[in-house]
Amino acid sequence: MSRVPMDPDAIRALAAILTETGLTEIEIAEKDSRIRVVRAAAPADAPPRSAAPAPAPAAVAAAPVDAASHPGAVLSPMVGVAYLSAEPGAPAFVTAGQAVVAGQTLLLIEAMKTFNQIKAPKAGTVGRILVASGSPVEYGEVLMVLD
Repeated sequence: MSRVPMDPDAIRALAAILTETGLTEIEIAEKDSRIRVVRAAAPADAPPRSAAPAPAPAAVAAAPVDAASHPGAVLSPMVGVAYLSAEPGAPAFVTAGQAVVAGQTLLLIEAMKTFNQIKAPKAGTVGRILVASGSPVEYGEVLMVLD
């Protein structure tokens, strides 16, 4: 069995991407080689590793600590990339303050080159949008809050 050459710079770059995005694992496969980097989730009481927190995009509201316990929290059903509109430059599916009906498309999550519609679980008003378009999301992450 031949040994796959290891590129320490590629591993460092992937580890940096994990830290920047908050993801817990990433894998790159190319021809006969594959690099997978996994990091353990930080304990809840541990301070963040980075010296300064990354600034949140202006269009995204700051997430309160209790957003997941809100009865109108819309959780991500999968790991992927969130998109707030159908294509770049198109208007967003919903905006903060907009009334929605049950089953209305709120956003898309791309996972394994498939775009999955995330629909409103109930009727209400979009209180907060907690993800930016093009940002990676984890399973169970709060995407939006419906009031």
